[in-house]
Parts: sequence; C-alpha cells; structure tokens
Amino acid sequence: MQSVYSKQTIFHFGFIILLSSLLFSCSAVNRNSNDFDKGSQPGDALNNYIDANLSDDNTVNALLTYYSGPKKLKPFVKKYKEEIAQLYVQGALSTASPVKGKDEKARFANLTTNHATALFALYPVDTAKWMKKISSYSNLSKSDIYESAITAGLDPSIVFTASASGFEDTATPLINSIGLVIYGQDEESTATVKFRADDDKHWREGLNLAWEPIYGSFAGSIVYLSANTMYHIEVKITDSNDSVVEHTFQTTTKPNSPPIDPNKIYYLSEIYSGGQLDLEALNIEGSADGYAKVIGDGPVIEAGSDVLAAVNIGNNSYVMLENLTVKGGQRYGIFAKKAHHIWVKGCDVSEYGREAGDIRNGVAYSSETSNSPINYDSGIYLERSGIAVIEECEIHTPNLGANNWSVGHPKGANALQVWAYHDSAKYRGEFIVRNNRFYGTQNHRFNDVIEGRKNFERRGGFVKNSAIYGNYLAYANDDLLEIDGGQQNVLVYDNEMEQGYAGISIAPNTLGPSYIFHNYIHNLGDETGKEWTAIKAGGLISKPAGRTFVFENVIDVERNGIAASKVNNDTTFWVTTQNNIIFTKNTGYSIGYCIFDKEKYLGSTSTNDLCFNRTSAQARYEFDAKNLIEHVETGNSDYIQSMLSSSTSSLAISDEYQIANFTRNIASDKDEKYKYNFWQFTAYNKISRHRGFPKQHSYGTTAITKNDAVTLTGNNWRMFPVDLTLSENSILELELQIKGNAELVGIGFETDKNFSRSRIVKLQGSQEWKISTGVNLLETNGIVEFPIGKYITGEINFLVLILDNDNIDPALNDTEVTFKKIQIKN
Repeated sequence: MQSVYSKQTIFHFGFIILLSSLLFSCSAVNRNSNDFDKGSQPGDALNNYIDANLSDDNTVNALLTYYSGPKKLKPFVKKYKEEIAQLYVQGALSTASPVKGKDEKARFANLTTNHATALFALYPVDTAKWMKKISSYSNLSKSDIYESAITAGLDPSIVFTASASGFEDTATPLINSIGLVIYGQDEESTATVKFRADDDKHWREGLNLAWEPIYGSFAGSIVYLSANTMYHIEVKITDSNDSVVEHTFQTTTKPNSPPIDPNKIYYLSEIYSGGQLDLEALNIEGSADGYAKVIGDGPVIEAGSDVLAAVNIGNNSYVMLENLTVKGGQRYGIFAKKAHHIWVKGCDVSEYGREAGDIRNGVAYSSETSNSPINYDSGIYLERSGIAVIEECEIHTPNLGANNWSVGHPKGANALQVWAYHDSAKYRGEFIVRNNRFYGTQNHRFNDVIEGRKNFERRGGFVKNSAIYGNYLAYANDDLLEIDGGQQNVLVYDNEMEQGYAGISIAPNTLGPSYIFHNYIHNLGDETGKEWTAIKAGGLISKPAGRTFVFENVIDVERNGIAASKVNNDTTFWVTTQNNIIFTKNTGYSIGYCIFDKEKYLGSTSTNDLCFNRTSAQARYEFDAKNLIEHVETGNSDYIQSMLSSSTSSLAISDEYQIANFTRNIASDKDEKYKYNFWQFTAYNKISRHRGFPKQHSYGTTAITKNDAVTLTGNNWRMFPVDLTLSENSILELELQIKGNAELVGIGFETDKNFSRSRIVKLQGSQEWKISTGVNLLETNGIVEFPIGKYITGEINFLVLILDNDNIDPALNDTEVTFKKIQIKN
C-alpha cells in the first residue's frame, strides 16, 4: 500500500516495502571526525586534547597554560584551568571512564565545589549524569552541590531533581497523542512502549522513549491516536543488568470539541455593538464542566487601533470562540493573558497590528519618537496561557509586513504568537494548533508565521506536550514555525510550509524530545528570494539540551535540509533523522546540504534518508559519516529522476527502517482490527498485512495460497499480527514441507518487534536452539504437534514464520519451506 505527497497539497507520507539489501552510494560527506572539539562536549574535547598532546615535555599544566587547541574551548580553559588539570590527573574529567564502585568513589573523593562547578560547565548536556556522580561519590554536601550547579549557570529548578525527587511520572493526553515522561532513569537503560485502546485487545508497539539528559528521564510520544479514547500504556525499562521495571498508565485522549455549558452560549449579534469584544468586561467564562461559547452569526468585529486587541479574553478561562470574523486591534486580533482552556475555532483574523509611522534603516517604528521597532503584533496571542486549541482558522493580512534580513533580523507581525508558560504548573503547555491556514503574500509577509516567546528558555514557546499539525503556513521573512525553547513532547506533523527564509526552527531545543514528521517543506525563500534551511537547529551546548526526531518529511528546497544558526555563538545540535526525502539544489560552502552540521555532535544520526542535490547529482552531507546510513536508492539515478519528474514524492522504506507508531504501516490504524485467527493467512494476503521481521529478514519471497499455506524462500523471517493468548495447555499443530537444507526453520510467538530467542520454536535445521520440537519430519510425514504452552504463555501479538539461511550465498540458496494448517488447540 502506498500513499503520496502531492507537490500542491500535502498527503500522508507513503512507503513501499523493499526486499533488497542496503548499499552505500557515492556521496559528498565531510567527516572531520578527528578534530578534538568535533562531536563532543567541552569536557570530553579537552580530555581528548590533553590525551593527544601530553608528554614528558608537555605537562597537563603547561598544555593548559599555553593552550593552543580549538578556539571555542579557550573560555573554558581560561575559567577552569586549575580544575581541569586536577580533574584530568584524578581521572575524573572524562565521561568515557569505565570504572565504577570504589574506584569511581576514589576519583571523586577529593572533589571541591570548584571542581563540581567546572564539571557542570564542561558537560552541559549531561546534567543528570554528573549530578548523580557527584552526589554519589564525592564528599560534598547537598548545599555545596547546589551552589556549584548555580555557579555553573544551571537552572535552579533542576538541581537535585535528576533523581526525580518531587517529580511524578506523567502521561499527558492531547486529542490525537499522548506524551510520556518517566523520571529517575539511567542513560544505559532502554524504555520500550506498547499501547492499546480500551476496546482493542491488540497491543501496538510504540517508539522507544528517548533519554533526556537534563532531568535524567525517559520521554516520548505516542501519536496518531483517536480522540476521546481511553488508552492503556505499558513502558518496560530494562537496565544494563537486564533488570526490568514496568510502568503502566491509563489515560483518555481529549475530545474533538470541548464540553459546552448550555447556559453560557452567546451569539455575537446579541452581545456585540461595535469596537472591542471584551469577554473580561462581559464576565464571559466557563468552568471545567462546560466552556462558555461565543458564536459568530453575522456581525464582523471591527475594533480599530484604539484598543490593544479586537477580542480581549483577558485571564478568563474555559472560553470557546467559534466562527468569528475579527478585524483590527492595535497589537492583536485575539488576546489572552494568564488564561487556560481556550478554544478558538473557525475564526478569520486580519487587519491587526500597528502601522509604520517611521522607517529607519528599513525597519518600521510606530512613530518618530518610538525607541523600539514594531514587532510581535499577532493575529492571536495567548500570553503565559496554557491548554488551548486553535483550529480551522485563517489569519492573514496584518497591517504591517516584516522587513527582510538585508536590513537586520526581521521584525513585524506574525499570525500566531505562543507563550504556553502559565503561572500554574498544571496549566502549562498542551497547545494544539491544527488544520489552520496562516498566510501572507509575496510582498506583505509575516516575521514568523507562528512565533514563540522566550526562545532561549525552557519556559519559552510551546513549553511541552503540544502539537502543531495539518496546517498550511506561508510567507515569512524569517521562520515559518518556531518551537524554540521548551520542546518536551512537542509534535510538528502533517503540515505544508512554503515561502519562508527558514521552515521550522528548533534553535535551541532546551528540553526534548521533540518530533518533526510527515511535513512537506518546499519552495522556500523570503521576499528577496533568499533562504537558509528547511529545519533550523543550534544551541545544544549553550542552551542545553534537547534531542529532535526528524522522521519521514519531504523537503524540497534550494539551500539546506537541516542546518544550524548560532545560539550564543553555538551551532551544535542533536537530531535523529530517518526516512526523510531531502532534495536540495544550490552548491557551495554551507549551501546545498541535506544536513549541514559543522560540529558533528556524536549523538546525531541520519538513517535511511534519501538525499540528493540537483546540481551536483549526488548526496551532499556535512555530517559525521560514522553516524550515516544512506537510503538504498541514494545512488540510483533512475529512481531519483523518476521522483523528480513525478508530481508526487514517495519513499521506499524497507522493513528494517519502519518506525514504530510513526511510519504509516500495515498495522497502525485503529480500524484495522485483528479480525482473523492467525492461521487464516489468505486474509493477510488480501490486505497486505504481513511484513519482514525487523533486523532478521534479509531477502526472499513469500507466497500465500488459497488453502492458507505460506511458502518462504531465501533468508526470510515473516511476521503476521495476531490476537492470540497461549495458556499452559496450548498445543501447536501444523504441517511442514522443506526442500533443501536450512539453518533454521521455526515459528516465533512475539509480543513486540524485538528478537527474543526464548519465544521461537525450532522446527527443523542445523542450528542449535533453546526450544525445539525434536520432530523427525520423515517419520511424521511433516506433521508437527508440540506443547507450546509449556514454554510460552500469555498474549501474543505477532506470529513469525522463519526460514533462516544467514551463511548461505543468496545466489546458491534454493531452500524452500511451506507452512500449512497452523493452529492452536487448548
């Protein structure tokens, strides 16, 4: 099944299944991986510099006194020279140390507050890790560590919270997603996720939660959920010793519309007589049991420029505005401050904001005496407000357009401005911006289309647990969308964006993870035609430290796909990209790269992205090649030319690179119930629901016949989603026919898409295996009967049929196996 992106209208990201093995193409990749400062935090970079240059004639103190390494590390050397030297000699400077226990304690036993301050400053990304080390192994008191952390510039709110004191694990529902955070974790652990709707017996696999290094948590999102539906969630955290802790959550996604108080429904014609609509003055607000609702029924709100906003919500909460046409407002079309539970639907907002009374060096001011340029005027501004939905609105035609970069940073109006940091912690974040059209024109542009306030702070922008999806955003002289600042479980997906200097800004991500997926970013350019990048990152070290996942977007631009802008002179960023299509055109220094990453942070990876520069006719990366796996078709000029010449763009994604819950695959949608008992294989064939088992399937064919027989060739592990529970009395029965010799013919009963040797039964083959039927097929005429319940019990989500021939040349592999009449008897 394949869906497509239109170059005019965005559709769901498509895929087809590839059976070919991975190949590397000829690409322009700049490595520079041996530089001391590449890919590392300052502490590791300095440790490596000393390691490389230390000799009998070059002591640690001399190396630091006459430092000649990377320039950007000089401020750290100047400020912490003595501490760096002492930490190095004690073996306590590098995070790469393998020692533990008593040896670790010995390294930190004589740690002073100055040493602790230096470590916090040298490892800004690893706050939780160093907090734990220093608290566990040093003799410093809590107050000493607190003082050291503050001196190093850490946010006071995270001091001593790395171990989750005072923090509760959370599962935060939006309408179509749920954000998860589990505190008190270790980076070496893994956190797997499965979930199901209350009325669905089948557990679905979620993407593993991501390590978040500031608070020491695992965090992540479950996406593409149904509204107003209860979900059960299980997170299994496995540490480096294979100890497992399970966390369970049960929560209900929000409904597609809020509850309305029938006694608080107001028609605009009955409450509005001109000028500003002031809900605060009219005392229009609802409660958790029911929103107050204002419905546009004909009159246009025209406020002029003598009031701050055409519609003033103030700090009233539980308010819904529907189908209003709003014009005017000195600064804002619709404005709220310190409010929560706001819902704006189907509103048309225009002709708002200040007009230029004076132009100085190309920048607009409201008057000749004004000291500040006109900036931040907004169609909708929800200031220090939380829990809001903005949907199906149009915002356009502000009174003033923005200047372009030729006269400095763009300043001017935007469509939507967000600062989702409410005074009360329980109302922070949870912004949903969906299915809107926010647009300017070629010569009358926004500054940013969607802009966040307090970009460099964790309390800035969308803050956390927010989603921006299904929108059309166009015509900005700077960014089309900013999510800078707090970005924990902030989702950006299914949007179309064009005509901006940059597409999506994540610079900086001060607390992740955030997710950018299934967007169509194309036709960039400000009013002068200049552009920078589709996704703009930076600031990992200076404003630590969040990771952004970039999945399955279609990016078609002239300059760069992903690149950095300086945040406090820092261009480091942390991304995990996979299954993206990135087309660029121009060439030159800093131009025409799919990913332009000068710093080459070691945590960033690019996996299975299709990258192509039209001018050079090859993939172009400024990236650490060790962390790069190119798409199998990257070097296939015919494949790429067919994509470029087509009106649609879709990417072939092999089984190995499917992303759980994000790739739109054969088993992801709620309406695809598991209606069939697992032995009815013709049903799977009909709706194409079987697929290769991740990291095991290599090549071969799969044929399903009308009598529910499955024939495999090659080195072929095939998985079929099932709804099955095995009891202690369960008996596996099947018929098996084998032609040729195989290393393993087996059948697996898996709960997820991870390989589990203890859940696979060997039927035949040369390999030794833990669970084996021990059946001689010649003696039994190929009939197998096996007490599976003695070995495997419980809920089964995937049946895996296995023909394994890893060590056989594919050209010589003629083995064939047929499974028939598979059934379970109790």
